[in-house]
Amino acid sequence: MRNDEAGTTGSGLDRLASVNLNLLVPLLAVLEERSVTRAAERVGLSQPAMSHALTRMRRLFGDELVVRQGAGVTLTPRALELIAPLRGALQQTAHLVDFPHFDPATDRRVITVAMTNSTAFVIGPRLTRLVAERAPHATLRVRTITVPTEATFTDNGVDVVLISEGHFSPYPRERLYNDRCVVVASPDTPPEASALDLLTTQPHIVVDTDRRVFPYSMLEEEGIDYRVGVLISDFLLVPFLVARAGGVALLRHQVAATMRTLADLRIEEFPFPLPGLGIDIVWNPRLADQHFTAWLRTLLYDVAAEL
Repeated sequence: MRNDEAGTTGSGLDRLASVNLNLLVPLLAVLEERSVTRAAERVGLSQPAMSHALTRMRRLFGDELVVRQGAGVTLTPRALELIAPLRGALQQTAHLVDFPHFDPATDRRVITVAMTNSTAFVIGPRLTRLVAERAPHATLRVRTITVPTEATFTDNGVDVVLISEGHFSPYPRERLYNDRCVVVASPDTPPEASALDLLTTQPHIVVDTDRRVFPYSMLEEEGIDYRVGVLISDFLLVPFLVARAGGVALLRHQVAATMRTLADLRIEEFPFPLPGLGIDIVWNPRLADQHFTAWLRTLLYDVAAEL
C-alpha cells in the first residue's frame, strides 16, 4: 500500500476509534421523532441523559441539529441531510450484527397496522385471524386514520400503513389490492332502474367531511343532477342507512360487498370511467427487521387474496 493510501485510510475509518458511535442510535431517534422526550423513550434513556447526548452530538457534527421553534422543534438543513444515510448505516449495522431472527411462533411484539376504518372493515377480521394463527403470542394493534400524515408513518410504533392510491406518501409503496367505486342502493329501488337512474332519482347519503368525495366531481363534470338527502360523519354508517332507510351512495366495492353480508344492498357499477381506488402498503422507514417485514408482507397478501 502506498503511503498516500495509508494516510487516506487513517484519516477515514481509523478516525472512528475516536468517535463515540453509541451516539448514533439516539441521534437517529432525535432526528426522526423531532422530540427529545419521545426519542429518550424510544431508546430507553432518561430525558437528562438524552439531552446530554444531544449536546455531544452537536459538538460531534458542529451543528445545532435540532432547534426550538415555538412550541415544537425544527431540524437544521444538516440534520435533514443526515437522516437517510444515518438510517441506512444503522440498518446495515443491525443486519451485520445479526440479531435473533423474528420467530412468529414465540415473538411477543405488538404488530401495529394503520388504515382507514373502511379498510379495517374489509380486511380487519381476516387480518386478526391470521395474526392469531401465525403469531399466537403477538398482539395486533389496528390504528384507524383518515388522511395519512408524516406522523402516521413515524409515530407510535406503526409498522405498516395501508392507504388509498390517491393519497400521497413520501415513501415507496406496493399494491395490496385493487378496488373501484360502485353505486349502492336500497334493494327496494325499481329493478329496471340503471345506476344513472338511481343517482339522479334517489336522495344521496354522503359523508360529511371537508374533503370532497371524488366521484361527485365526476358527476358534476358530466352534468348529472343529484340531491344530497343525508350528511353523516361516520363512513361505515352510509351503507347501513342506504340498506335500511333507502337512498343511494357511492362506496368502494370491497366495502359494499362486505357490508352486503350484514345488510341487504343493491350494488351497481359506476356509470362513467374512473381511476382505480387501490389500497397500497407503505412500510415504516425505520423498520429494519427484514425477517419480520417479509413475514408481515406475506401475511397481508394472504389477507387480501380472499377479497
